Amino acid sequence: MANDLTPAQRVALARHADRPGTPDFVSALFTEFFEQRGDRTCMDDGAIYGGVGLFHGKPVTVIGHRKGRTLEEHVAYHFGMPSPEGYRKAQRLMLQAEKFRRPIITFIDTAGAYPGLEAEAHGQGEAIASTLALSSRLTVPVISVVTGEGGSGGALALGVGNRVLMLENAVYSVLSPEGFAAILWKDASRSSEACDVMKLTAADLLELKVIDSIIPEPEGGAHTDPQAVYRALDEVLVKELGILSKLSGSALAAARYKKFRMMGANALRKERL
Repeated sequence: MANDLTPAQRVALARHADRPGTPDFVSALFTEFFEQRGDRTCMDDGAIYGGVGLFHGKPVTVIGHRKGRTLEEHVAYHFGMPSPEGYRKAQRLMLQAEKFRRPIITFIDTAGAYPGLEAEAHGQGEAIASTLALSSRLTVPVISVVTGEGGSGGALALGVGNRVLMLENAVYSVLSPEGFAAILWKDASRSSEACDVMKLTAADLLELKVIDSIIPEPEGGAHTDPQAVYRALDEVLVKELGILSKLSGSALAAARYKKFRMMGANALRKERL
């Protein structure tokens, strides 16, 4: 992939309508996948897609954001923005993986958590916080893959992994460039300028040690040759799971905790330099 793309151009590619989504990655990388639905409390939120499948013959739990393809799916899934029930479904799957000692692979692709009144009434902030708390103490390997947009706490809830991977044209940030520009400059139309200062690209985040590895994309973006992306990601997942599976549960939890505690320190150290 060309290195001369601007951050704004990468944001556009991360949002491309034809970009592979979580169901596409699941179909390409896992066999005998069994989707699990519902949070066992209220309802099923389709914006979180998860279940159990086999990765090279070994059982894993898969959890990811789902935006949908058609207009009807976009509306049903809130364009991939989960409600509290979605994060509670993710927690149910994480606890199940912990019980049966299955590695967890998450796919991140959301503009953020659903901001609707009903979501707030049902405890959106608590649902995200408790998902973060749970995933931080899991004693099974966790690998998170940012495949498209990684927006705000809605993305971070699935991002507390022992390894955080990122597709080359994916983005990962505290909020959308439009939201950043509206808050900082009171002008959402300056979103392109915001992209330049937010350090949201894969290259930026690898340098800041927020992520561990970049998955290359073909010229024009992942949607131009999805099979090449699947092959590249498969290779990295095999390698990383092989490394993580040799660690004890306590070592996995401790390493994950240390990794995220060091992120701010790495950014501050770079600023001082």
